[in-house]
Amino acid sequence: MSNPASDKVFAGSVPKVYEQYLVPLIFEPYAHDLARRAASRPCRRVLEIAAGTGVVTRQLASVLPKETSIVATDLNPAMLEVASSVAVKRHVEWREADAMQLPFEDESFDVVVCQFGAMFFPDKGKAFSEARRVLASGGALLFNIWDRIEENEFADAVTRALESVFPADPPRFMARTPHGYHDVALVASDVARGGFVAKPEISTVAARSRAVSPRIPAIAFCQGTPLRNEIEARDSTRLGQATDVTARAIAARFGHGAVDGKMQAHVVTVVR
Repeated sequence: MSNPASDKVFAGSVPKVYEQYLVPLIFEPYAHDLARRAASRPCRRVLEIAAGTGVVTRQLASVLPKETSIVATDLNPAMLEVASSVAVKRHVEWREADAMQLPFEDESFDVVVCQFGAMFFPDKGKAFSEARRVLASGGALLFNIWDRIEENEFADAVTRALESVFPADPPRFMARTPHGYHDVALVASDVARGGFVAKPEISTVAARSRAVSPRIPAIAFCQGTPLRNEIEARDSTRLGQATDVTARAIAARFGHGAVDGKMQAHVVTVVR
């Protein structure tokens, strides 16, 4: 019953739940890291692809020089609508755009940034080729991807808990897509397929995911990601039950008060 086409659908209430719960839970630490890496490079114009609800965009706006222009894009207009509604410290150009076919001229950016978006690209070599095309000579593509799900404890706990709710056909979105592109050798091969000659630098970065209660991660993953699409495709009346079951599983593993779990990602830098 798995439908990879639904993996890219961020619709309905998902974008707002994503911003409220998932961004502080798992995305903010890596947004700080990626923005810091971008700021360490000389850049007058920065492009962000797959910007989601703008967590990296806001960090870029905070750390980059005022004269640096920022263009933030996403394929999903509902995500961009939420992103553009959150206060940003400076002007950002928000654009709906497909990473597979970027609407920008050749060599028009010094840095291209992408946080946890590469896993969703249907043809990763093509997307990396487009990033390379719009980069100026000496410019850099910076992106991160999640490590395997076993290294990301809340996502793993949620996925395992849902096996008890739908034993005949457990939802596998988290393992299949967000955590399904963790082979660094494959990533390096896809980057080369995109036309980059330089060998990518790949570092593995561990961080902590924290919430005030077990229910926060349960809501974040079950209702703020396309995992919700899989749950509702199996039984549209059982989203609440699925959320409750995963909250109990997280409590059993991490405690009934504030919870703290490991997360881990790979960060890739490649120069054109």
